[in-house]
Amino acid sequence: MKVINGGVTAAKGFKAASCAANIKYEGRTDMAMVYSDTPCECAGTFTSNVVKAACVMWDKEITESGRPMQAVVINSGIANACTGKEGYDACIATARAVEEGTGIPYDTVAVASTGVIGMQLPVEKLTAGVRKMVPALGETAEAGTDASRAIMTTDTVNKEAAVTFEIGTKTVTLGGMSKGSGMIHPNMCTMLAFLTTDASIDKELMQKALSEVVKDTFNMISVDGDTSTNDTLLLMANGEAGNERIVSDGEGYAAFKEALFYVCKTLAVKMAKDGEGASKLFTARVVNASDKEEARTLARSVISSSLSKAAIFGCDANFGRFLCAMGYSGVDFDQNSVELFFESAAGKLQVFKMGVPLDFDEDAALKILKEDEVTVLIDMHEGKEEATAWGCDLTYDYVKINADYRS
Repeated sequence: MKVINGGVTAAKGFKAASCAANIKYEGRTDMAMVYSDTPCECAGTFTSNVVKAACVMWDKEITESGRPMQAVVINSGIANACTGKEGYDACIATARAVEEGTGIPYDTVAVASTGVIGMQLPVEKLTAGVRKMVPALGETAEAGTDASRAIMTTDTVNKEAAVTFEIGTKTVTLGGMSKGSGMIHPNMCTMLAFLTTDASIDKELMQKALSEVVKDTFNMISVDGDTSTNDTLLLMANGEAGNERIVSDGEGYAAFKEALFYVCKTLAVKMAKDGEGASKLFTARVVNASDKEEARTLARSVISSSLSKAAIFGCDANFGRFLCAMGYSGVDFDQNSVELFFESAAGKLQVFKMGVPLDFDEDAALKILKEDEVTVLIDMHEGKEEATAWGCDLTYDYVKINADYRS
């Protein structure tokens, strides 16, 4: 596998475009479109929130129907959630506009929205945006990057990743983009993400790979403990790499899944680091646990704790915050078997050993915690399983951003 520059246009046959449709924002791009020259096999995972946006219901219908997917249109600024029939009709109108502009069937067009909940989308602006983007579709890396910027809301940076890998004698590419900065909590993937590949792969195998990869990537991030109404992760495969079709769990499938994991993990970590108001990437790594799911639960609990996040922001070596978060996670463990360390580019320091606090160097701890990427390493001494979760610190700016988000 080779990491390359690019995003949703890295794979053969995929194009992207973006435009300023003035959905909510003025003076910036706020619509994007990803398009494949040929119909794609598709897979997806969606929010587990009972309150689902209209676009989530539309996209679930496509991915579960067995129909191909050939395009996705995304708007930022308004979420199209809690909008009733009018919101669902906006999805149809957007897809119909793509059909009119490209000739592809409207029911192969996915839609996605992000932004304020409880506002109706201005349909005329959406359809006008589609009419702008169709003739502007391009296969360049710049077109993909522009699309990744258009879907941002409170994000401070755009998020892209891409890799190439070999299946037999063919080089296959997989790329993607995502957005997410707030309303991020492990429960599928609190964000929007769009992945494209020129691999030829069976739909059911692709869905299996995506559902499994999500567990250790997008499901392992948290910013604020809020699970969105709009979580959408879509994967489109058009087969243009010309590889022998992946129809079973063998070498080709393993290579595909490895590439998928890398791209999803990269995008997930970028989202955690770009949490609203964040100044640090906060990682919790649990090792030597007795059970994989318990390791995931422990790691997620640590990075989701407001007190843990505040300690990371304040560079406070208060290891009790992390042990406390582990203790209420629901996992039963022996605190007298636990070791806890702080790690960063500035070094590694043990602060807790087998139920006993250590007399550590506070200055050394401060130096480690001042770095912009900090890891809490937790050794359970119970087994061989491990898991990693990613979050961010809790700063004053998080409240400032969300206190007036709608207005």
